[in-house]
Amino acid sequence: MASRKTLTTLAAGAAIAMALASCANPGAGSGGASGGSSDAGGSGRVNLPAISSIDTPKDAVLPKGDGKATCDASTTLAYVGAQTGPNAQLGVNIYNGVQLAINEHNAANPNCQVQFKKFDTEGDPNKATGPVTQAVSENNIVGVVGLPFSGESKATGNIFEQKGLVHITPAATNPTLTTNGWKTFFRGLGNDAVQGPAAAEFLKTKLEAKKVYVVQDDSDYGIGLGESTSKALGDAVAGTDKVTTGQKDFSAVISKIVNAKPDAVFYSGYYAEGAPFQQQLAGKGYTGVFLGPDGLKDDQFIKQAGDASDGAYFTCPCIPGELISSFSDGYKKVSNGAEPGTYSIEGYDAATVLLAGIDGGKNTRPALLDWVKTYDKDGLSKHYQWDDKGELAKPDVYGYKVEGGKIVPVGKIG
Repeated sequence: MASRKTLTTLAAGAAIAMALASCANPGAGSGGASGGSSDAGGSGRVNLPAISSIDTPKDAVLPKGDGKATCDASTTLAYVGAQTGPNAQLGVNIYNGVQLAINEHNAANPNCQVQFKKFDTEGDPNKATGPVTQAVSENNIVGVVGLPFSGESKATGNIFEQKGLVHITPAATNPTLTTNGWKTFFRGLGNDAVQGPAAAEFLKTKLEAKKVYVVQDDSDYGIGLGESTSKALGDAVAGTDKVTTGQKDFSAVISKIVNAKPDAVFYSGYYAEGAPFQQQLAGKGYTGVFLGPDGLKDDQFIKQAGDASDGAYFTCPCIPGELISSFSDGYKKVSNGAEPGTYSIEGYDAATVLLAGIDGGKNTRPALLDWVKTYDKDGLSKHYQWDDKGELAKPDVYGYKVEGGKIVPVGKIG
C-alpha cells in the first residue's frame, strides 16, 4: 500500500517547528471581550500558519499484512459507540476508519475474511450498557474498537472486563479511565492529563493569552479536561463556569465572560453545545481567542456555529490524517467522499493492531488481549505501546484552527 511512502513536502519536525516558531500574534492582549484587542473569529490577527505535510513512520504496520493470514470465517471485530445522537459524527469518523482497515485486510487476505459488526450507543452512558452487553455476548467477536466517549467508557468498562474482551478506544480521554484496574481497556491516544497542559501552553505561548475564561460541560470528558487545563493555566484563569448537556441558551455564562474581558475562552466539552455556545458568544460581541478541544474539532462544529466558527482553534491528541494522502484517498471510498475526520486514523490504527494479532494466529479473546498488552510497533498515526494500565507511552497533541470553513492543522503542540 502506498501509505508506506513518507510524505516529504516538509519534514514534520522542521515544518512544525517553523510553523510555530514563526507565529506572531500582535492582536492578543487584555480586554478580549466586546471590543478588546484580542481577535479570533476571522479577522486574522492571530495567525498560526497551517502545515501542509507530516512524516509517517516508514515501518508502520498496515492492515493488509503479508497476505498469508488464515482464520475462521466467523472471526469478527466490532465497533461499539455512537452512530446516532448529538455528537455522532465523532463516532462515524472512527468506524469509517475501522471499515477501511478491515476492507484493506480482507482484500489482501483471501483466507482470512474478518467480519465487522457495529453497535450504536448514541454516545450516551445510560444507553451504552445494552449494546456493550450484546457485543460481549457474541463469542465470535474477539476485539472491539471503541467506545469513543469517556462517560460511556466509564459506564461499560466492567462489562468488557468480565468477559475478557479487549477494546481500544481511539477517542475517550478522561485520565481516570485507566485507574479502574481494567486489564482489557487500552487508550489509543494521549489522555487529558496530556491534552490539558498542552492546551494551556498553546494558549499562553502561541496565542499569547494572559487571561483565559474556562467553561466546561457536565460530561466526564468535559469535567476532567476542564480541570486539567485550569490547573495548568494557573494564575491565567480569569474565571470558570459550567454548562449542561443539551443546553441551548448560554446567555448567563456569556454575560460573565463579557464582564471578565478575557483574552481567550477555553470550552471543554463536545460540539453539540460548543457550537451554539461559540455562536452566541460571538453574537454578544466577543472578539477574543476561542479554543476548544478534540470534542469540538469536527466539521459539525463549523456547520452548527456558522460564521462564528471562523478563527476558532482546537487541540487534539490526534494527528491530521488528511495529510497522509494514501489514507485519505482510501478513507473517501468508505465515507462517500468525506475527508478523514477527528480520530479517523486512530480508528484505523486501532483496528490494524487487532488485525495484526488475528493474522498472527491470535484468534481467541485471551490470545488477542495478550497480543495488545505486549504490542510495540508503529502505526500510521503514532507508535503503539501500552503500559500496564493501558496508556500509550509517547502521546502527541496537535493544534488546529478553522480557516476558510475548513479545519487545518497548525502543528504539534505537546
